Amino acid sequence: MAYGPCGGVNADGTCEVAPSRCVFLGETLPISWTGPGDAAHGPAVGTAAGTEVLDILARRPLIMTGFPARAMDSGDVARTADVLRGSTDAVLSGDAGHSRTQFPPAYRAALMARSGMRAWIGLNARDRNRVALEGELAALRDTGVAGVHCVTGDHTRTGDRPDAQPVFDLESTTLLPLASKLGLLTSFAESPDAPPVAARGARVREKERAGGRLCLTQYCGDAEDVARFVERCVEAGARAPLLPGVPLVVDRDGAELLASFHAATLPTGYLQRLFAARDMRREGIRLALSYARSLLDVPGVRGVVIAGGARDGEEQSYARALATVAAELGGGSP
Repeated sequence: MAYGPCGGVNADGTCEVAPSRCVFLGETLPISWTGPGDAAHGPAVGTAAGTEVLDILARRPLIMTGFPARAMDSGDVARTADVLRGSTDAVLSGDAGHSRTQFPPAYRAALMARSGMRAWIGLNARDRNRVALEGELAALRDTGVAGVHCVTGDHTRTGDRPDAQPVFDLESTTLLPLASKLGLLTSFAESPDAPPVAARGARVREKERAGGRLCLTQYCGDAEDVARFVERCVEAGARAPLLPGVPLVVDRDGAELLASFHAATLPTGYLQRLFAARDMRREGIRLALSYARSLLDVPGVRGVVIAGGARDGEEQSYARALATVAAELGGGSP
């Protein structure tokens, strides 16, 4: 990695993979982007679904959800799409630590598009070298994907495949210009609460200069905390629309999964209210709606990404909760 630090820095400055200090914390940050890029001066978005997403952003907040479907099960993609269709503007299918072996990104995108969804596909540099990544990007462009979420990827020592060798030929920042050059609408991740907090807004600007169009954030506290991060981005000169994450929890397994997310700061009292609720599903939906509305009131927030975790075998049940929240927020509307 040349453009760190990633989002995996512990609060004490150590790496999430090894108990050593993050090497980037001794550098002058952010690391400046020196290559080609800057989506504002790149080619126009070349897919119909991507253009539709930009049109929505120009009119109202973009409501994106996760896409809970069993890995390696094409039929489950169609079943989940049947639940979410018409309630969300786009669906994000990315990397899952508990299920790293999945269909290739472009094939997932094709299955989702075939089912009537605007697919926003996560592409990580952990599992593929640059030749394979270039092939996936070309296939995603040919599929007509709505957008590509370019991430470095969590190390293989985390998640369910520690036996796999990591690649990391590229990283998020160097993957973005490749996607942008193909006319793909791009997004990137940021963890506002991971050290160095003060430099995270400027890091958004450097990823934007590399070709990033939208910034999807890790959970980062209450609306006031998100507003402070927006201010840091603006002060750094970043223009990328910000879509903070909104956690949706409907059962105890999902709450425990959420609590394990690295560098994630949940809204004040979030898990306590969930665990105290008689009906966790109903309370989870209520909390997600309340939190999302508070975020959408923050100047500079241009949408939200509603996601969480589904129990195995309950993917469509969880999708119904996502659909409820997304539709209430105006997702899927003209």
